[in-house]
Amino acid sequence: MTLNPHLRKVALSAHITTSVGWLGAVGSFLVLSIAGLTSRDAEIVRSAYLAMNVIGEFVVVPLSLAALVTGIVQSLGTEWGLFRYYWVLVKFVLTIGATALLLLHQFTAVADAARRVSAVAPGTRPDLGNLGIQLVGDAGAAGLALLFMTMLSVFRPWGRIRHDREKQAGIATKRHESSPAEPTVSGLPAGVKIALVAGGAFAVAIIVIHLMGHGPGRHSH
Repeated sequence: MTLNPHLRKVALSAHITTSVGWLGAVGSFLVLSIAGLTSRDAEIVRSAYLAMNVIGEFVVVPLSLAALVTGIVQSLGTEWGLFRYYWVLVKFVLTIGATALLLLHQFTAVADAARRVSAVAPGTRPDLGNLGIQLVGDAGAAGLALLFMTMLSVFRPWGRIRHDREKQAGIATKRHESSPAEPTVSGLPAGVKIALVAGGAFAVAIIVIHLMGHGPGRHSH
């Protein structure tokens, strides 16, 4: 279903607003994580990690979900589609991955950091060990991922997916016309393969870190 021009503008405005808000919230999260890691002031450290938990739960998570939903609406309601252009497909996959990792990150490492600083007596500087470094690294990586997705929207590389080009040219088979085939990995451009492999490797690394070494209850106190 194609949206009318008015609804398209509304959907685009919502997607831009939520995406920019998501990036801004991650930037704030990164600044707070650096302050919590480097500050010598016990109250600054305590406040930084508590604020990170609030921002993550009530700003970053809702904005990430809203950006995903508005992005899907924007794609399906316009000529771009979800499976017509490689850059849209890559951005869609990366957004889903980033949102899933964000939820994992928020309800493991960030929530754990907030619990740990809350348990420390006032005036005592909390020592989170490697968790503080992990929070800085995760926030920095998230910011880079969002910047990369923003660049995809601006530069729109790689062009149309092959089966969609065939359909547009009127040379697709009856099977393509009735049920368009999904693009195969072997037919993907090199840049798409690199982006997907890099994103997948990063996602696996984050999951392993959280579940094997930095999940809730696994930190030393």
